[in-house]
Amino acid sequence: MRIAVDAMGGDFAPEQIVDGARLAAGELDAIISLAGPPEAIESCLRELGPRPDNIEIEPATDVIAMEESPRAALRGRDGSSVARAVGLVAEGRAQAVVSAGNSGAFMALSAVRLGTIPGVRRPAIACPMPSPTGPCVLLDAGANADCRPEHLRDFGLMGALYAEHSLGIGNPRVAVLSIGEEKGKGNELTKAAYDLLAETELNFVGNAEPGDIYGDGCDVAVCDGFVGNVVLKTSEGVASLMVDQLKRLIQGSLALKLVSPLLRSGLRQMMREFDYSEYGGALLLGVNGVSIVGHGCSDARAIRNAVCFAHRAVQSRLVEHISEVFAQRAETVA
Repeated sequence: MRIAVDAMGGDFAPEQIVDGARLAAGELDAIISLAGPPEAIESCLRELGPRPDNIEIEPATDVIAMEESPRAALRGRDGSSVARAVGLVAEGRAQAVVSAGNSGAFMALSAVRLGTIPGVRRPAIACPMPSPTGPCVLLDAGANADCRPEHLRDFGLMGALYAEHSLGIGNPRVAVLSIGEEKGKGNELTKAAYDLLAETELNFVGNAEPGDIYGDGCDVAVCDGFVGNVVLKTSEGVASLMVDQLKRLIQGSLALKLVSPLLRSGLRQMMREFDYSEYGGALLLGVNGVSIVGHGCSDARAIRNAVCFAHRAVQSRLVEHISEVFAQRAETVA
């Protein structure tokens, strides 16, 4: 197996990206291909110590900046690090690609160069959200701001396969994210998506309110990318606020200061559950290859986890499972 990594993508590239790839290379039976300027990557590797035998360099001469339009990546920028990383998968030389760089450019390249799985109308970002009983898959988390009901049905199908084959959730419960649990609640999109999902073979449990994502109400929650991205970023903000508030309370109370060592382990566990770096990234479901969208501020730990996450997704044959299900649905409709 070969996993391509955009070595120049992210706020802390290339140092943290290369370090994270090096950490993953030491754990995985896979070749890690770092796409970027060879001199810069070689310099980072020398500073980090012995170079693992399973790290190779894919030369790239250009970098797509975080603020550039996704269109820039598709117009004469084939030499960029992210284009070369995606290109390795498109050429069949790698089975997965990871980038923490310009997410719009990365998703556009993945969709165009890898192509979408036949029958999938729109790729979607699938993000595991924390809950007491295990992760709940939220999708779409930002790839499609505007959706049609059939898109949400496709998201439900892909999300269920992801939950089952990559997260080990048997017979995952799929729900439409809405403003109430009753069938008639929501806007025209969610109400129409409800009816379409109810007709599938999925374990569809109806509507779910946002709070159900963090409880035990469902295993997969589908919505358009605008709503999903708002939920994701609100969750990150609330988690940070909770930690900051707790720190202020401890600093302002002698009693809490005395017991703070006892609170730290619980606080660290809570932060791990809400920490993007635990998974390292989110899967772009629906493209012909494993494509992991990393957080822009990913550090070495996040990149290491993203590469390991990509490795598990390839091993679980997630892309093949999605392809098979959508091919079967096409035959049924025909």
